[in-house]
Amino acid sequence: MMKLLRRHKDWLMIVIAILAIPFVFYFVQRPDYGAMGRGDVGQIYGRKLTQLEIDGNARLGGLAQALGMSEFWETLSLRQPGNGGYGTFAVNLIVLRHEAQLLGIRPSPSELADVVRKLPAFQGESGFDMNKFSDFVRAALGPMGLGEEHIEQLVRDELCLNEIRRLLAAGITISKGELDENFQRGYDKFYVIVIRFRSADFNNGITVNDEGVQKYYDAHKAELKTDEKRKVQFVQLGLTEEQKKATGKERIDALQKLSDRATDFTQALLDKGADFKQPAEKFQLPVHETGEFTAAAPDPQLKGDPQLSAAAFKLTVQESNSDPIQVADGFYILHLTGVSEARPLTLEEAKPKIVDALKKSRTRELMSTKGRETVNQLREATKSGQPLEVAIQKTGAKPEKIPPFSLIEEEKTKSEDKDEPKKDEPKKDEPADLTAIKDAVAFLNPGEISDFSPSDENGFIAILEKREPSTEANTGEKKAAFEKRLLDNKQRVVLYEWLHDRQQAAGLKGEKG
Repeated sequence: MMKLLRRHKDWLMIVIAILAIPFVFYFVQRPDYGAMGRGDVGQIYGRKLTQLEIDGNARLGGLAQALGMSEFWETLSLRQPGNGGYGTFAVNLIVLRHEAQLLGIRPSPSELADVVRKLPAFQGESGFDMNKFSDFVRAALGPMGLGEEHIEQLVRDELCLNEIRRLLAAGITISKGELDENFQRGYDKFYVIVIRFRSADFNNGITVNDEGVQKYYDAHKAELKTDEKRKVQFVQLGLTEEQKKATGKERIDALQKLSDRATDFTQALLDKGADFKQPAEKFQLPVHETGEFTAAAPDPQLKGDPQLSAAAFKLTVQESNSDPIQVADGFYILHLTGVSEARPLTLEEAKPKIVDALKKSRTRELMSTKGRETVNQLREATKSGQPLEVAIQKTGAKPEKIPPFSLIEEEKTKSEDKDEPKKDEPKKDEPADLTAIKDAVAFLNPGEISDFSPSDENGFIAILEKREPSTEANTGEKKAAFEKRLLDNKQRVVLYEWLHDRQQAAGLKGEKG
């Protein structure tokens, strides 16, 4: 990569922002990557798919994020959070590389160098900063077990994905009528009444008899198990309190020394006859030990970083020592000392869970039934000409007026955004389920009533009172930006459909099918 550099000096988020996150799942059915398990083997393109390969590609997903390749990461991970995103990225990277090879897409060295120079991680005040590149290679790649060539690989992958996106986008257009309709709908002001249904109002008096518990237990026996538990020893190589305050090169140098020491420690574990405590004594590192913990409830000593608990559940009796795990201020190395396998629950052990599940299920049924009945009552009443307020009053429901909103919210300037909540947090006076409400009313006409919509453990019915055109939105500049956004999202949908189709063609499946 250094040689390369020296040689060459949202369909509208379907229509609206509210569907930007969910729409992926309407078009792509994801395989159960979790079913591949720790160390299990899947299949792809008629060959074995190992956990080692998935983990390696997942590390490249982490590298893509560290480099600032956000669009590339979001596309291949399908914007999934946590481990699911890394697993999806890992598999889609295999698919992308296979398809790029079939299509004969080969970015040139000059194209690669141009993209590397523009990566956010390497930018200084005057553009590309060679010192930042060198520091990143030295301090970030080593601890991840990666090298310069992996940056080049990812850039090549991104260029291949962009070319495939361009090929798929050929012929995708937006008619004037579609643009006008979606633009107006997106920026109009919606005035909505909500009727809420709360599970707490329906679960009183619900009882579960022993016969029902037994029937549920017999039908779900295979799923009713204790959680697998782990117990580990670990050593921690961390920055001193003074070093934690350091920034820039000073901090990078301190972390690099810790990285080298952690690597030496893991090498010492490979010595014949070595157990975990011998290298710890040699390196003068105290050995800490956890109690038993589950994946859902990590030991308090490992709660500082979620990857520590995840790493503990990847260890096996045969491979009981982890690689160095980098956290914010140092490294951990784990050693598996005990495993309590999951076992089937007895009927008595499972009874509290079963009773809770049956009560929740019955509550949802009652609430949904009541919700559908209320919807039918309101629709029949309004059809007969009754005023909406009278119709609502007859159902005994309590209407709640929602502050007016647009399906597409305008981006705030920095000065306007000072007191705004963080992303995904509701604004002041804004209901927490506004996204779901927007989804329910997006295509209603004034006076129409939505279907009953479950929302977490509760639910609601939304009624669109009126829709007022926005006078501020109808500008040429905004419409042009909206058209680009709409086109980009249509193209994204096509790309996700293509990925789904190519996964099926690859014969992707986990060991358990």
